[in-house]
Amino acid sequence: MAKQYWKAGNMLYPLPAVMVSVIDEANQPNIITVAWTGTCCTNPPMVYISVKKERYSHHMLISSKEFVINLTTEDLVYATDYCGVKSGKDVNKFEEMHLTQIPSKFVKAPSIKESPVNIECRIKEIIPLGSHDMFLAEVLGVTVEDTYLDESGRFDLSASQPIVYSHGQYFTLGKNLGKFGYSIKKS
Repeated sequence: MAKQYWKAGNMLYPLPAVMVSVIDEANQPNIITVAWTGTCCTNPPMVYISVKKERYSHHMLISSKEFVINLTTEDLVYATDYCGVKSGKDVNKFEEMHLTQIPSKFVKAPSIKESPVNIECRIKEIIPLGSHDMFLAEVLGVTVEDTYLDESGRFDLSASQPIVYSHGQYFTLGKNLGKFGYSIKKS
């Protein structure tokens, strides 16, 4: 086996492909698809998204200081892609993709009903990084689709068939290989 040296680049894949809903000063919503996102703190619960400065939703994030991360599924992959390549200045993505806006509990930005999980966020810090600004945000609340709760009330995200993004392509997740801590569990 041999390895090749490549120039510096982002090779941390796969990543969640999420639809982020935002709202402007005139209460006009938009959706932006983001793969540069993740968890960064447990207590308080915090996440981040990174968005290019020239994206239409960027100014909405700056002015509203809030957003909703809507997890995506195999059923939402077409809408996820569309919301990442079409600009909200040209089309109403909710209407074009037949997505349903539902009120969020803690932020003005709407949640997407068809998403199995909606994560309501308030921006705490904006960090300029170069091509992207990172929006570091506190999670204020989470809504989950009760269809994916098992008999014990545990949320089973895998039942929703979540998707990930890797090198310009979307994938579903594979088989379960083990539970956290299985490597040290006593038999």
